[in-house]
Amino acid sequence: MAATANTHAPLGAVSILRVVDTVISATKAISRWNDKRLTRKELSRLTATQLDDIGLTVYDVDHQF
Repeated sequence: MAATANTHAPLGAVSILRVVDTVISATKAISRWNDKRLTRKELSRLTATQLDDIGLTVYDVDHQF
């Protein structure tokens, strides 16, 4: 007769993992938002000529970052 391991996660473990995943996802989203915000801020300080030198336009800065 073969014995099988009967393993289960402790009660509440799945709920805790879901909360942790949610917090991690929120943290990543906030980090991405802040990176984009800082990029827009820096690029908005450049003139149209400087933006053209790096292959961007004012529209790009306003709508893509």
